[in-house]
Amino acid sequence: MRDDVRLFADVRAAIIKVQNPDSGRAGSGGVELETAIGQLVNEAVSADEVVDIYKLAGIETPELSILSDEFLDGLSAKEKPNLQMGLLRRLLNDQIRTVQRTNLVQARKFSEQLDGAINRYTNRALTTAEIIAELVELAKEMRDQTKRHEELGLSVSEAALYDAIVQNEAAVLEMGDEVLKKIAIELVTAVRSSVTIDWNLKESVRAAMRAKIRRLLAKYDYPPDHEEKAIELVLEQAELFATVSA
Repeated sequence: MRDDVRLFADVRAAIIKVQNPDSGRAGSGGVELETAIGQLVNEAVSADEVVDIYKLAGIETPELSILSDEFLDGLSAKEKPNLQMGLLRRLLNDQIRTVQRTNLVQARKFSEQLDGAINRYTNRALTTAEIIAELVELAKEMRDQTKRHEELGLSVSEAALYDAIVQNEAAVLEMGDEVLKKIAIELVTAVRSSVTIDWNLKESVRAAMRAKIRRLLAKYDYPPDHEEKAIELVLEQAELFATVSA
């Protein structure tokens, strides 16, 4: 169906261009850019693969995992840098939104990396070729993060809380990775007992959860100078669990 899909996309672009003649002028070529990006995404899908047309159309968040190393690496060889950057930024922003549903720390990290790369490009600290190469590597890193919890030996929820408490470098050095994993596992158990609570309306529940987290960190001698930051991150992640589970 690939050729048919491409035909309909091209016809749609032509109709919109007739209806809005200004759409093809410099600075407002959104239709052409959307069509071209769609064609680039189409290249990422092998012919023998089942394709979710809705995701490719942008109706739902596309999975970055459909992109192979060959496709991402091939972007660097293309001759239309605006399309390359447009596609990569869309994929990265979509994936950040996906990660944000389960892991706030990782989502913020990726968002900062993306913003930092774009800012360096805007300030001309990176060439077009360099920014595209950097975004390609970031795309691969984000794609590979989907299996990171397995490498840690934790569930997705446990990995999210693990990421919250390992932001404290002193804790990593003093307590060790295995102890921090144990804390993360116990935190998930503590948080899940309250995931259906409306956190915005139940301030008393928030206070009780804060106290529970504080006691758990103290049980393992978590460095007190960084305890408050860890508690806030865990609470934010707990609220995310509550929102998703509601």
